[in-house]
Amino acid sequence: MKRYQGYIIDLDGTLYRGAQVIPEALDFVKRLQKEGVPYLYVTNNSSRLPEQIAEHLRLLGFPAIPDHVYTSALATARYLQEELSSPSVYVIGEEGLQKAIEQTDCRLDQEAPEAVVVGIDRQFTYEKMKKACLYIRQGARFIGTNPDLVLPTEEGLCPGAGSLLRGIASSTNQEPVIIGKPETIMIQYALTRLGVKAEETLIIGDNLATDILVGNKMRIDTLLVFTGVTTPAMYQHSNIKATYHVESLQQWEI
Repeated sequence: MKRYQGYIIDLDGTLYRGAQVIPEALDFVKRLQKEGVPYLYVTNNSSRLPEQIAEHLRLLGFPAIPDHVYTSALATARYLQEELSSPSVYVIGEEGLQKAIEQTDCRLDQEAPEAVVVGIDRQFTYEKMKKACLYIRQGARFIGTNPDLVLPTEEGLCPGAGSLLRGIASSTNQEPVIIGKPETIMIQYALTRLGVKAEETLIIGDNLATDILVGNKMRIDTLLVFTGVTTPAMYQHSNIKATYHVESLQQWEI
């Protein structure tokens, strides 16, 4: 089994389930910290600030500081700066996305934006959707933080950012540029933040369609854990395959 110099780690379903810690995952991250192996918590969720995610992780017992956290919001802000030369932006999203974009050279614009950025927004309205569609038809670039159709909550599976994107895409007949998993942009930026070469990095996650698929696209080794959305039976019948798979992170040697 190959020894890796850095780890990109998914959150929900990999380290915890809602408010419930996965004990084997907690022990695994503590082993990484003890051995001095670099790791980065990477999430498609654009709603929260890195500081908020790090605090939540610490409350669950995980070693975490904001620099350990990389979100689709941060990756979207970087993409706007580097690839689109800091355009004026109309944002549909929550605090994490709003703050990430505000900290760039981009200008928030409610009238004539050059780009429309859409993330999870639990205050989404018809008026927001109407503006986004009109701007995109007028030529604004269409950017989505992540394609997740559903968002796991205590109530069950609720609409995710991908559901909002589908509605806008259907109305405008325009497909968004997706930043988060399973597309590669966020992971490319995460590798830069981690400071480890792709061939020396392992992506760990519970979701074949996001965590494992993005690794396959980028030829980065992956470890699937059966502690979240993917079951052994689902894996057996899927054409998406991980480099390794384990019941829990207790079985993984650093």
